[in-house]
Amino acid sequence: MNFLTVQRIIGQLLMLFSLTMLPPVGVSLYFGDGHWQPFFDSFAGMLAVGALVWWPARKAHRELRVRDGFLIVSMFWIVLGLAGAVPLLISDKPDLDLTDAVFEAVSGFTTTGATVLVGLEELPISILYFRQQIQWLGGIGIVVLAVALLPMLGVGGMQLLKAESPRPAKDVRLTPRITETAKALWVIYVTLTVLCAVCYWMAGMSPFDAIAHAFSTVSTGGHSTHDSSLGYFDNVAVEIVASLFMFLGAVNFALHFFVLRHRRLQDYFRDPEFRAFLFLVTCLFLLTLGMLLVKGVYTTDTAIRQSVFTAISAQTGTGFFTTDYSVWPGAIPVILLLATFISGSAGSTSGGMKVIRWLLIWKQGQREVQHLIHPSAEIPVRIGSKPVDSRIIDSVWGFFAAYMILFAVLMVLMMIAGADHVTAFSAIASCINNYGVGLGEVSSNFRSINEPGKWLCVIAMLLGRLEIFPLLVIATPSFWRR
Repeated sequence: MNFLTVQRIIGQLLMLFSLTMLPPVGVSLYFGDGHWQPFFDSFAGMLAVGALVWWPARKAHRELRVRDGFLIVSMFWIVLGLAGAVPLLISDKPDLDLTDAVFEAVSGFTTTGATVLVGLEELPISILYFRQQIQWLGGIGIVVLAVALLPMLGVGGMQLLKAESPRPAKDVRLTPRITETAKALWVIYVTLTVLCAVCYWMAGMSPFDAIAHAFSTVSTGGHSTHDSSLGYFDNVAVEIVASLFMFLGAVNFALHFFVLRHRRLQDYFRDPEFRAFLFLVTCLFLLTLGMLLVKGVYTTDTAIRQSVFTAISAQTGTGFFTTDYSVWPGAIPVILLLATFISGSAGSTSGGMKVIRWLLIWKQGQREVQHLIHPSAEIPVRIGSKPVDSRIIDSVWGFFAAYMILFAVLMVLMMIAGADHVTAFSAIASCINNYGVGLGEVSSNFRSINEPGKWLCVIAMLLGRLEIFPLLVIATPSFWRR
């Protein structure tokens, strides 16, 4: 383990992250909310701490190994949550304690969208901007940005991207050089964000709201500048824009890259994961619509409007809402929450276990049924026309088992901490799937959850954002053996 090299990189990344405290300072000065001091103090403090961490190890330039990459990713996301909590903690508005500040920051960076804040319209505009900004940064991953910058610091980045993306699908490289890959991802991400902001503005949002909601839409984060989320605007055009860009944010960014490079929209529909994702969104919409109409909750037009928006928000793991769907009748709220376990595509900004893993599990189940009928047959699992390596299938089952076990353990601990079974189930489900909206006591916010419960939710959010394995890897004794 190259501890000095890891220390040097963590210090450099923390110094780089301190620069993200400056845009809220600018927002505060521009709008005159008088709230720039917490962000400037946070910038100075993080820059100093990062320099102190980096300085003793500044001459360490050994090549990174895979284990180092896992350690850096895990440590930096933990440090990120703590660092992002600093301006919220030292600010007098909102007045948050350590637990609530860390919860809010981790929720933002992991694009979960869960919140402990109420009365958002009364908060300083710089605080509102900061909440949206950290979701935008977390959406594509601070590590991917670091991969683009690390070569300039003298470190290769392939190990970091592997640690950030332990996914079962194709190679994450879009271009021959990993630096160019990271840059390509960021160009696509920024382009989608700009387009989303312009569309929101044209739909009737103010420029600030348009930019703020573009940040949390493309990142599938779900934070809003209003307590009633997008329901505040009561605008069909805004909901159409949100639905489109939530969907695009939940599609594999590698697929966006290939479609743009070859200028062929049909490449989307040639991708098995995209087709499965589109199928799931459609099924969730039709199921929600049918149940709303059968129960007579809305007129047909309103039911279609609510079903489309809510189904996309849930399936992509964004967490925007226009109404309190937790009071909808029957099984609709539970079905919407269960959809977040699947969520969007691998290589996207959404949470959950990803469509490709569920698709592989489904294909494996079909193969087992065929084996019962034809015990001697050699039946490969295929995604599209390509057979899938058995090691990938094993890794998917391992991930699925770890995910379910950790979910069950965290839910039981949540109940031990005092939550009822509905709140415990939905709180952990929405956090580990990075969705942010639950049922019971957490249907609107997590303010009523006690401190132990909030820390369990923080753990769930980090596990979900890092897709379980990086945190599990560094928790095993063999990881630390030479």
